Amino acid sequence: MGTISNREAICEVLLEAARKDPDVVVACSDSRGSASLAPFAKEFPQQFVELGIAEQNLVAVSAGLAACGKKVFAASPASFLSTRSYEQAKVDVAYSRTNVTLVGISGGVSYGALGMTHHSCQDIAAFCALPDMRVYLPCDRFQTKKLIQELLTDTDPAYVRVSRSASEDVYGEDMEFTLNRANVLSRGSDVTIIACGEMVSPAREAARALEQEGISAGVIDMYCLKPMDEEAVIEAAKNSKCILTVEEHSPYGGLGSRVAQIVSAGCPKRVVNLALPDGHLIAGSGPEVFREYGLTAEGIAAKARQMLAESRI
Repeated sequence: MGTISNREAICEVLLEAARKDPDVVVACSDSRGSASLAPFAKEFPQQFVELGIAEQNLVAVSAGLAACGKKVFAASPASFLSTRSYEQAKVDVAYSRTNVTLVGISGGVSYGALGMTHHSCQDIAAFCALPDMRVYLPCDRFQTKKLIQELLTDTDPAYVRVSRSASEDVYGEDMEFTLNRANVLSRGSDVTIIACGEMVSPAREAARALEQEGISAGVIDMYCLKPMDEEAVIEAAKNSKCILTVEEHSPYGGLGSRVAQIVSAGCPKRVVNLALPDGHLIAGSGPEVFREYGLTAEGIAAKARQMLAESRI
């Protein structure tokens, strides 16, 4: 398990950047604690804006600050940032192409025990539909740091979703990172598992279990949902019998939908999407929700075996 959460990794990068650049600004919707951004607020009170529980204001004010030359990172729980302030994200950030990075904290079912009001299971679909809005789901602290460092160097809008708890380390300090290019963790001739965010670690574990059974399983970390690395998807489709996508999201409009779209157009192969169901989810901790819906290493491996068995019928 990683020593710090992805949200803490974001704070570390922003603190370092703010010490050199007074235009780096953080805005929160009464979420500095949840976002692990309290250290930033303490060290740089003049570069921190607290909007209270007012997500629409959060995004609108952030866009205004960006229009004045600031590099703004606006943090709020993903479930609220992606719904309550969607109009502002669309008009003030995406349409206006302001230099705002929207940080959705506690994404997916991180707030699982609080029920569906606090789940963000539609945010990928919503933000991917906005023109000029990039969408990223980093899988661990190292990738998160690299991503935020890159986003500090450009001026285009972006949405970054991170989980609440510390994620399993997939990479190390010296990881290679290229913006908008997927990371191919392994290649497989039987099945390629394409995952994003918190699902990358169990996908890798599932692939290792399948390899022990003689099944050649590859894993792609598709942290960049938009723009998606189409070349990596097509290559996987060409070299594998089938594709399994895994995501902490609704089955509609997310990773699986986009991968299927790319594969059907570029190299038709069977694509199966393992995601949260389209229905009322159980309330429970994140791990409990994952186990219920097969979003674990065991569940991913079982789905891959099922796909391969069905392809031989």
